[in-house]
Amino acid sequence: MHKFNPGHLERLMSEERHSELSPEKLLREAGLKQGQVFADIGSGPGFFTIPAARIIGPMGLAFAVDTQEEMLLDLRDKRNPPDNVILMKSEEYEIPIADYEADFTLLAFVLHETPDKGRLLQEIKRVMKPGATLLLLDWAKKAEEKGPPLEERISDKEARSFVEDAGFDVVQLSPLSQSHYRIIARRPA
Repeated sequence: MHKFNPGHLERLMSEERHSELSPEKLLREAGLKQGQVFADIGSGPGFFTIPAARIIGPMGLAFAVDTQEEMLLDLRDKRNPPDNVILMKSEEYEIPIADYEADFTLLAFVLHETPDKGRLLQEIKRVMKPGATLLLLDWAKKAEEKGPPLEERISDKEARSFVEDAGFDVVQLSPLSQSHYRIIARRPA
C-alpha cells in the first residue's frame, strides 16, 4: 500500500490540479458553509484546507490532519494558511479531534492508500457531528499515466460500500472527472 511521496508535494498544489479539481467550487457544491468546523483528513500541503478556510471564514475552524509531518510543515511554512487553520499530526486510525466536532469532513484521495478502510471511516465518523457531511474523492478504477497504479485504486462502487458499511448515508455518487469520483455522505442524525 503506497502513500503519496512528500517529495512530489508540489504536484498536489499545481495549477493543472487546481483547474481540474477546482477545490473551492467542489467544497461549496458539497455544502461547506461559513462558520462550520471543517476536517481535512489527509490534508497534505493544504490544497483543500486553504480554500475551505476561506469559505468557512474567521468564525469557522479548519483542521488540517495528516500522518506525514512533511506535509504539515510545508503547509505551515510555505502556504501561508489563514488563522482559522489548525495543523494536526495524526496516526493512521487515530485522529486527534474530539468526538462530534466536525460539521464537514473531507477525505480526498486517501481511501485507496488505507489498509483498513472500514476502521478509518469509523474514526472519521467519530469526529463528525450527527447530520454532518462527508465528502470523499478518489481515483477511478482505471489504468492511467498519472495517479496510483490500477491495483491500488478502488472503484466508486467499492468505496460506496465501505462508506455505507461504516454507517453513513450516501447522498450522491458521481463522476468528478475522467480520473476521479465523488461521494457525498451524511453521518445519520
